[in-house]
Amino acid sequence: MSIDLPEPIADYFGADRDNGEAVARCFTSNAVVKDEGRTYTGIEAIKNWKTVASAKYRYTAVPLASEKQGGSTVVTSRLTGSFPGSPVTLRYFFHLERGKISFLEIVP
Repeated sequence: MSIDLPEPIADYFGADRDNGEAVARCFTSNAVVKDEGRTYTGIEAIKNWKTVASAKYRYTAVPLASEKQGGSTVVTSRLTGSFPGSPVTLRYFFHLERGKISFLEIVP
């Protein structure tokens, strides 16, 4: 299934297959990511977050649906991989600013 995502979000899911540095390039310099009860602020922290997560878990994320909610774009994605409870469906709350991601929260 293919869904139409705003370019910065499509770039994020494409970069997610690569590495932390590729993912970090999708964000503004002062962006914030919230995932698994932790908050990461700024490019370096986001790059480290994704590098550690990618080393810890091998997974594939497939966006299933996208909708606007207020100022957010909410993407529902299915993650399948080598982690407890796989597969899981997660919701990604994206805020965009000047063609990049300024905020991302990932929730079950």
